Amino acid sequence: MSHINSSPLANLAKQVTDRKQDHIDAVLNDPLVERNTQGFENIRLMHRALPECDFANIDTTTTFLGKSIRFPFLIASMTGGASQNLGDINRHLAEAAQACNVPMAVGSQRAMIVDEAAKQSFAIRKFAPDVPLIANLGAVQLNYGFGVDEARRAIDVLQADALYLHLNPLQEVIQPEGDTNFARLAEKIHLLAEQIDVPIILKEVGSGLSPQDIELGLAAGITLFDLAGRGGTSWSRIEAHRSDNDLGILFQDWGLTTVESLRLSEPYQEKAQFIASGGIRNGIDMIKAVIMGGRLCGVAAPLLAPAQESTEQVVARIEQFKQEFQTAQFLLGIKDIDALHLNTALIAPL
Repeated sequence: MSHINSSPLANLAKQVTDRKQDHIDAVLNDPLVERNTQGFENIRLMHRALPECDFANIDTTTTFLGKSIRFPFLIASMTGGASQNLGDINRHLAEAAQACNVPMAVGSQRAMIVDEAAKQSFAIRKFAPDVPLIANLGAVQLNYGFGVDEARRAIDVLQADALYLHLNPLQEVIQPEGDTNFARLAEKIHLLAEQIDVPIILKEVGSGLSPQDIELGLAAGITLFDLAGRGGTSWSRIEAHRSDNDLGILFQDWGLTTVESLRLSEPYQEKAQFIASGGIRNGIDMIKAVIMGGRLCGVAAPLLAPAQESTEQVVARIEQFKQEFQTAQFLLGIKDIDALHLNTALIAPL
């Protein structure tokens, strides 16, 4: 990459891979990284004692990026890098995505831009030939030398159907080596969207998207958004493990919850499609998110430990989500996903 001098490249590559391992260790070893405040617990649904449908015929299928998928579940971004275990995690996730017919997003591909050895961990199309795959770069990197060439490299290695540009200003401020120049990013996102051949999805990483963010994205030509609200994994707390101050602890619950972000997205439902993520931990959370406007539900943390073990364990966890989701759909008396989406009559009055 022409914008990074070759002399510090090895140190940068090691730093990126080490950081990804630190992130995984924090998720697995600090139970307070999981905040459990996404807001779904305050929503009650209208149970149907006479659902007037056959559980066996409940249709959970939907489409995403032009491909049919089994239910509105997305294996959300987790990792990728030069070390063997990071590659194994992505392989297990990709094989499970194929087996369960659900889409998958990878973690930030900056690792493979600065370190060729990391590329293999993102070359997962061979494990998931038929499902939607989403490449991933930090939007802020557009202010640090990245552009259309790096985006195309990220897309090409996955043969991706879309590109996440993740937005993580809080994480970058807390991160000791963070990149914090977010000035005029919307303009650069617009320029990039005009030059690449797959859709861009703007994604937060756990603090939610506000209406102002959605409007900036729409003005930049973006029509796909991952709300990624507060309440699940706190990246501020994760980065606090790597910092020498308590700023990350103070801000560990900063932002909009997933439920708040979904409610605020309502005026934009005709102009854009939204992925709900951030603390979705079971099929009932998923049902609530779809009712509130999510076309898809992103899940990461519950799959991380299984992904370290085997493809089979990831498949089993996804199948559990599927059973929970289908059961909730049946108990609402809803036969297909289209009748579920934005059907707020299914929410019980307070």
